[in-house]
Amino acid sequence: MNLRASQLPFEPADELAALCKAGGDPLRLNVLRALANDSFGVLELAQIFAIGQSGMSHHLKVLAQAGLVATRREGNAIFYRRALPQGALHGALLEEVDGLRLPDEVRARIAAVHAQRAAASREFFARAADKFQAQQDLIAGLPQYRDSVLALLDALGFAAGSTALEVGPGDGGFLPELARRFKSVLALDNSEAMLELARQRCTEDGLGNVELRLADALQDEIGAADCVVVNMVLHHFAVPAEALRQLARLVNPGGSLLITELCSHDQSWARTACGDLWLGFDQEELARWADAAGLAPGESLYIGLKNGFQIQVRHFAKPDAKQTRQTRYE
Repeated sequence: MNLRASQLPFEPADELAALCKAGGDPLRLNVLRALANDSFGVLELAQIFAIGQSGMSHHLKVLAQAGLVATRREGNAIFYRRALPQGALHGALLEEVDGLRLPDEVRARIAAVHAQRAAASREFFARAADKFQAQQDLIAGLPQYRDSVLALLDALGFAAGSTALEVGPGDGGFLPELARRFKSVLALDNSEAMLELARQRCTEDGLGNVELRLADALQDEIGAADCVVVNMVLHHFAVPAEALRQLARLVNPGGSLLITELCSHDQSWARTACGDLWLGFDQEELARWADAAGLAPGESLYIGLKNGFQIQVRHFAKPDAKQTRQTRYE
């Protein structure tokens, strides 16, 4: 009996063929390499690989049909990232891709895209320092999550003499809480205008154990601390996954990283009003980045706000050498 081709169960073979087709083009392999720890819009990828937008859209469609890339909507923009491996061949392909070295000119264009994002964030805070509190209150001001962060912080039970580091302290509203709980506190910001606001807060509250420093937490040489706090800052970094990896190096072994962030949302006006580069993050996304940075997940708290936003307060621990050895031999 003859059967029409459409009646034959070719679905698994179709999926395999799509994967092989997607991986059969050098440019698409380099796109996958570029997306290893980052996400880009189609225009950014077109800039990075020096091809037209329509050509890049075609390659992304092929990768998406093969399940190699996933999309995330950021307001009116769509960003592409690598999809999690589904099957042995998918995983093996990404493993080989991660061994590739991107051409120097591609790496330079990626750096240029990152620099454009970072510059946009710095320029926003330079312009908006005098309106900082009002802009924060549009979405989530410190009073809306302060108690939750403190509950998580106090539950960790830091020893006397422990040190803290806050990255991006804003107007310094959280510094008095850290100053009361730690022997010394270092606050870093790459905006002189914002640092001046924090300096005024420290003076008003007489915070003698707080040091303010104009620095880039991701690039400058900075000593580690027992507790690193990052409140509503990660969505301002050009490459959040890489930022989390760099933040992890600022945590002493056995210490903690506390991150307060918005959950993923679609309120694109936050880009203009608050200078946000990213519209929050999925909980699983943060956990995956933290794991890649060598951090272990701890307690998490979630706060629903009346304006429809949701806040996630996350604790990630950095194992000490003893814990690492025990894990290795278990």
